Amino acid sequence: MTNYDVEALRAKEFPWAGADEIVFLNHASTGPLPERTLAAVAEFNGKRAALHRMTDTLQFATLARGRELIASLIGASTDEIALAVNTTYGINLAAFSLPIGPGDVIVTPDKEFPANIYPWMQAAKLRGAEYRRVHPVEGVIDNETVLAALDDPKVKVLSVSWVGFAFGSRLDLKLLGDACRERQIYFVVDAMQGLGPLTLDLSQMHVDILACGAQKWLLGPWGAGFVYVRKHLVQRLEPHDVSWLDVKGSEDFRRLMDYDLTWREDARRFEFITLPYQDFAGMNASLELIHELGPANIATHIAELTQHVVDWASDRDGIELVTPREPGRRGGIVSLRPADPDATSARLKEARVWHTVREGAVRLSPHAYNTVDEIDYALEML
Repeated sequence: MTNYDVEALRAKEFPWAGADEIVFLNHASTGPLPERTLAAVAEFNGKRAALHRMTDTLQFATLARGRELIASLIGASTDEIALAVNTTYGINLAAFSLPIGPGDVIVTPDKEFPANIYPWMQAAKLRGAEYRRVHPVEGVIDNETVLAALDDPKVKVLSVSWVGFAFGSRLDLKLLGDACRERQIYFVVDAMQGLGPLTLDLSQMHVDILACGAQKWLLGPWGAGFVYVRKHLVQRLEPHDVSWLDVKGSEDFRRLMDYDLTWREDARRFEFITLPYQDFAGMNASLELIHELGPANIATHIAELTQHVVDWASDRDGIELVTPREPGRRGGIVSLRPADPDATSARLKEARVWHTVREGAVRLSPHAYNTVDEIDYALEML
């Protein structure tokens, strides 16, 4: 049961939402910006426009606040968080900073978003490793299939999406992380489609590197995100892409020519400055909203909405439910395959139901402010 006032949230932060303008069920593509986020970006840009109002302290404080909010959201410490402009940065950090070489095997599931495929293909090519994709047995990837691929002692890295972008299948990070730790395999996670509709506590599981952008389920601007690097790894890995603020003492602008390539002791050694400060100011506003509502409350609300879609599709002829039925095997995405996906999509667009089609399936992805009435309206249009 939802533990916040959905109507009050809509009125204050998403005043455009509703069938009269749009039923937005497309957060797996890009999430809208709350009103507070628009205001935060505008305020920061106002100071940027008149630079005498902008200070170095404000810029660095904005980034520090972002690390605090992210760390609290995912059960990490701030020294394990590096801010980044997108998920792909974090996957590349893993692909080119982890100790991978000839004879090593890199494993990912098949049917991943390309951001978790291409960096590993390139890393294998340049570093002499072997890259393997695990093929799903029944259309969507499952834990058992991934686990079986780890039995080869040459496997050095496993990189997965927590929730699959196309069909919404969810992997068990605790189970896979434990398996990787037992086998001394590095475990990398793309959390883009999981964090928001699901909660995460990295203090209770083994993940080496986790990357996530803010522009989808975290309701933040484009150009903001983060990468988590497990504390035990931070000082063992060196940056592949080097920024002038990666080293100790670099915030002291009075001695920038005292060149000393001594990395920071925390995950800031992996940040590639200059970051878009205004976008992180917006991300912070969105994360503060998520914390105010409660991440667990949001996850419960989204689960109720997606279950509504699953129940409807389970009893419907002519529409295949592609997403797993079991709640523990999915997140905030429900993918439905009608007989004619293109015609169905056109009908939904005509009815102002915002969605996407991925791999021949209509993808619906509701969020904290959507209502059961909106879901019913979308299903009626289907």
